[in-house]
Amino acid sequence: MSDEVERGKGSVPVQYHQFDISDEEGPTGPDLARGHNGLLQVADGVTVVMTGIHTGDVDVTVVLHQAEPAPDCGNWQEIVEISAHSDSGELMVRGMMNDLDEELPVLSFNGPGSYRLRVHARGRDTAVDLAPDEVTEWYLIQYSKGRA
Repeated sequence: MSDEVERGKGSVPVQYHQFDISDEEGPTGPDLARGHNGLLQVADGVTVVMTGIHTGDVDVTVVLHQAEPAPDCGNWQEIVEISAHSDSGELMVRGMMNDLDEELPVLSFNGPGSYRLRVHARGRDTAVDLAPDEVTEWYLIQYSKGRA
């Protein structure tokens, strides 16, 4: 039996090598420098996913779980896991300057509280610093109410 709660997939706009995971009501966690892992940073209370492309769209799949899932065994080049917090229960994937065409599932599906965030990435070295017309990067975000 799967503990999967919800799944969503969509295109996320990227500007300046990043898209965000944020809660408009409060910080997602203490600051964590990009140099800590290269893929994620937490700055000013926002979890930032660092991309290879400068500007364009990336493909993001969000999978929500009741308990901590195993890392996806696909052909991911990077996997990073951190704790995240939602004050409002509205923690979401967001574009830095542009709204998503279609919103992905709300990550904090059990309301306010602490969660575990795992981000898988591939293709970040395909079009570094460019603004490609087609998707060259893919991300999987697994989120669970498990340990935080």
